[in-house]
Amino acid sequence: MNRLIVLLLAAVDATIAVAVGIAAILAPLTVLWVVALPGADWAALWPATASIWQFAMLAPLSIQLPAEYLTATGIDAAAASFTLSLAPLAFAAFVVVFAVRSGVRASNAEAWITGVSSGSVAVAALASVIALTSVNDTAGVEVWQAVLFPTLLFALPAVAGAIATEWRDAGNGAIASVRESCARSGEEWAQVPGLIVRGTAVVIVGLVGAGAVLTAVALTLRAGEIVALYQSSNVDALGAVMLTLAQFAYLPTLIVWAIAFIAGPGITLGVGFVVAPAGVTSGIVPGVPLFGVLPDEVSGWLLLLALIPVGFGVFAGWLARSRLVVAHDSFNHAGEPSREQMGPRLAIAGGIAVLSAASCAALAAAASGSFGPGALAQLGPEVGPVALAIGLEVALGVSILLLSPRREATDDLPWNEAQLTAPLD
Repeated sequence: MNRLIVLLLAAVDATIAVAVGIAAILAPLTVLWVVALPGADWAALWPATASIWQFAMLAPLSIQLPAEYLTATGIDAAAASFTLSLAPLAFAAFVVVFAVRSGVRASNAEAWITGVSSGSVAVAALASVIALTSVNDTAGVEVWQAVLFPTLLFALPAVAGAIATEWRDAGNGAIASVRESCARSGEEWAQVPGLIVRGTAVVIVGLVGAGAVLTAVALTLRAGEIVALYQSSNVDALGAVMLTLAQFAYLPTLIVWAIAFIAGPGITLGVGFVVAPAGVTSGIVPGVPLFGVLPDEVSGWLLLLALIPVGFGVFAGWLARSRLVVAHDSFNHAGEPSREQMGPRLAIAGGIAVLSAASCAALAAAASGSFGPGALAQLGPEVGPVALAIGLEVALGVSILLLSPRREATDDLPWNEAQLTAPLD
C-alpha cells in the first residue's frame, strides 16, 4: 500500500479515537447543561469536557474550588485544593484497543513506522489543540501532561501491535532481520521472543477475565450496599443517570483492583484502609455507590485466589513447552542430537514472569491515584507489591511445566512408534 495512504489512514484512526472520547463526554454534559443547569454559562461546557477527557487520558487534574462554592456548601477551606488522578480507564482502554488495531494495519501495509508516527503525531496535535483551547480555572492540568499522556497512550500500544505483527509476518525489515538472527541461533532460540509475548498475553488476558468475573460476583453480592449508597446520595433522576454513566467508565479500574485482590496485596483506600484476601482493615468508605462493592470482611479461603495467577502461568508454560517440543522433535528427525536445551526454557519462563509483572504494574499504576482531599488522597493497588506477587505466582506456574524434564523417546523415534516396534516377550 502507498505510504501516503497509510499515513492518512493512521491519522484518521487517531482522530477517530480522540473524537469518540470527546463525543462520549460532551453528549451527556450537554444534556446536563440543558436540563439541570439552564442558567449555566455555555462557554464553560467545552473546558469541562476537555478537562474530563484529559483526566480520562491519565493526566492529573488540579482542583481549585471557588470561594463562593465553599461558602454555599459549607466545605472546609482546607479541602478546597486537591489533585484528582484516579482516572476512569474505560476511555483509555478504548484508545489502547484502537491504537493496537492501527499499528497492526500499518504493519500489514508494510509501512508500520509511517503509520505509527502519523497516528501519534495526529493525537499529539489534537491533544495540543484541546489543551490550548480549554483553560479551566477550576480543574487545571499541566499542558505537557495533557499532550504527552494521550500521545503515549496511543503510540506505545500502536508500536507494540506493529512490532508483534512484524515479528510474525514480515518478510523483510529490521524486525524480520532480528527474527532471522534468532533463528540462526537454533530452532528453539528462534521461538523464545514470540513465546514470551504469547505466554504473557495468555496470563494478562486470563487475569483480566478473572478480575471481571470477581467484579461481577462482588457487584451481585453487594447490590444492597450499592443501592443504599445511591439512596444516601440524594440525587434526582438525572443525577442518578449521570452518576451511573460515570461509574460505568470506572468498571475497568475496578477490574484492575480485582486483579490486585486476586494476586494477594489487595487495594488501599486512604490511610489505614486495606482490602485484601488476608483481611479487611476497617476505614471510611467513600460515598460513591460503586465503592459499595468493597467487602466489610473476607474469608481466609479467599487466599486461595492466589492460585489463579499460578494456574494461568501453568497454562502459559504448557503452551510454550508444547511449541518447543514440536520444534525440538522436528529438529531431531533431521538427524541432530535429541536433548532439549535448558537455556531457551529458562529464558521463556523468566521472560513471561517479568513481562507479566511489568504489565500488571502498569495496570496498577493506571488504576491508582487521588480521588479527593484527605483520606481520598491515595486509592487503589500499590504498584510494587502487585508486581512482585504476580511475578512470583506466574513464575511458579510457568516453571511447573516449562522447566520440568520431558521423557525422551527411545531410539530417536516418537514414543508410540518405539512401542510398536519393540520386540515381544
